[in-house]
Amino acid sequence: MKRPVPVESASALIDAKIKELGDWRGQTLAKVREIIHEADPEMVEEWKWVKPTNPGTPVWSHGGIVSTGETYKSVVKMTFAKGAALEDPSGLFNSSLDGNARRAIDFHEGDQVDEAALKDLIRAAVALNLKGLKGKSKPKPRRASSKRAD
Repeated sequence: MKRPVPVESASALIDAKIKELGDWRGQTLAKVREIIHEADPEMVEEWKWVKPTNPGTPVWSHGGIVSTGETYKSVVKMTFAKGAALEDPSGLFNSSLDGNARRAIDFHEGDQVDEAALKDLIRAAVALNLKGLKGKSKPKPRRASSKRAD
């Protein structure tokens, strides 16, 4: 009987993606990843949405999805799952501005990353996720009805 091949960890898949890109997009994704972990050392790396037409997407989570790191031909897109609910005093969000939930930052070749502002945005996104978790309580067990069916 064949033993199943172990699934690569999300971190290894992200490493491979950065290496595979091998250009400014890989460097930008690596830089964004570094900033994410500096902003929140408890951030969890995930790899989601694998389909036959898509090898998957890097995702960073803490108390829920914080951000994705998608790469395209001319842009590295960092999409914040709850970006519409975040204050963005530095004006980092420059894409997906019309949605009710998400906001994104598109990084183009040659763009400089405002590390301090991005760290603030990441920390705010984590705080929002954790605030949402605190408000949720476990569902109360239902009591059996005292009414009898006759």
